[in-house]
Order: sequence, then C-alpha cells, then structure tokens
Amino acid sequence: MRLRLWMVLGLVACTHRPRSSAHLFPEPVTVMGHRGAAGVAPENTAAAFDVAAALGVPFELDTMLCGSGELVVIHDEDLSLTTDGSGFVSEAPLASLATLDAGSGFSADFAGEGVPLLGDVLGKYTEQVVVNIEVKGGRGTDAGTLAASVVEAIEGAGVEDRVIVTSFNPFILAAIRAESPAILRGQIYGSFRDSDLRWIERVLLRNLAFNGKVVPDLLMMEAAHATRRRVRRLKRKGYRVFVWTVNDEAEALRLMGQGVDGLITDQPAKMRALVEKVGKRN
Repeated sequence: MRLRLWMVLGLVACTHRPRSSAHLFPEPVTVMGHRGAAGVAPENTAAAFDVAAALGVPFELDTMLCGSGELVVIHDEDLSLTTDGSGFVSEAPLASLATLDAGSGFSADFAGEGVPLLGDVLGKYTEQVVVNIEVKGGRGTDAGTLAASVVEAIEGAGVEDRVIVTSFNPFILAAIRAESPAILRGQIYGSFRDSDLRWIERVLLRNLAFNGKVVPDLLMMEAAHATRRRVRRLKRKGYRVFVWTVNDEAEALRLMGQGVDGLITDQPAKMRALVEKVGKRN
C-alpha cells in the first residue's frame, strides 16, 4: 500500500506548467506586504493596505465567507483573535461584522478599523498595486461555493489581471482553476511542522503532490522550508518562488542569496529598503 502511494505521489507531483507572472512582479525581488503591513498597522484592515499602497508594493490579504455569504477580509475564523467580537466568521452575518473593531487590539490609534469586504478592497487598491488573495475555507465551507464567490468578486471588480489567488488548500485552488483558469494561482506550502495534519498529508503537501489538480503558477514557501537546493530546483521548473513571513534582515539576505523571487513581510518599508540597498551593490 505504501509503495503504491509513493508511486502515485511521484506521478502526480511531476505536473509543472507554471505561467509567467513577470508582468505583475517585474522586480528581481518583489517585496509583498503580509496582511497589508501587519507589523505597522492592524492586519487585514484598510489602514494596513494603505501602508502598502503608499509604498507601491503588492500586498497579501486573507478572505473567507461570512455567515450571510459575503467574502470578508480576515485571517482567523475566531473573531476574538483580531477583533472585539466573539464567535466564528462563518456564523456571523455581515451586519454583525460591520459593527466590530479590528484596530484597537493593535493600537488605540487604530480604533474603529473595520472588517473589510473583499470586493471593496479590490475596487480600491488594485489600480495602485497587485493584490494576493489568500483564500481560506471556514467551518463547513464548500470549496466550489467559495471558489465561485472569489471569482465573482474578482471579475466583478474587473481585476483578473491585477491579482493572484493563493491558498494552503489545494482543493480550493483546483476549484478556482475550474471557475476561471486565467487567474494566476499560487500554492502555499512549507514544513507543516506545527500543523495538525497527518504525516502523509504533510508529505503530500510538502512535495506538491496536488499539482495535477492545482497547476500553480507561483509557489509561496515558508521561509524555514526554503533551502538553496529546494529553491533552485523549483525555479528550474519555471516557478516564481515567494517566501513567508520574512521580517529579519539577515534572513532576507540569506533568502535573496538563494534566489527567491519575493519576500512576504510584515515590514514592507524595511524590506524594500534592504532590497534596494542590495540592488545598488549589484
């Protein structure tokens, strides 16, 4: 049984057909804000997105369906982790979410920052910068329904060529591909050491065993998983490799030396200054 599983893993994992994303990320090393700019403003809020947009750097955000069916921008399903609310996003209607404060937990200076709608963020920021939409499946969420909603939001804003869609969940990405093959997709993965996945699930995800379903264009790799050998092997297959979450300058220099294409960071101003400094040396 195990031999058969590894044979399947080897066959599926060899599907590599990444499309170019150079038109979105023309720099030798792209700096991308994590959850907007989570080190200097409350994550996944307009305040954090404003920071990234003012710097002119692309940013990543997280989205999931709320209880009334709209796509909201938030990382954790447990509302108490990033807002003054309680309960779960998947059970909370938009009218309830609209009353929550997502800024005070970061600093009193950001009191009143709300939970944004994905459509509003796409409409406001994609003219300035590229947006990386990380899609998260909440409790009991159907991948097909979620994918259809994400594609509808992207197409409704007319920004198919200004976004990428990423996820840890390959089944969500496969559903996105089925809904709209043209939108660029990025598979997020890493060591999964701290996850509650089973051993075989960690092995499959680390080895990109779902590439046959997802056919990703970019790979978003955990920094700890990014060895020189691994990065170079993936780049030889044509992938653009971004790493997360990089806030330390020494680590950033190590990763740039290994040839990564992008740094996803809570501190985009600091990382952009470092990247520019290295570029001038070269």
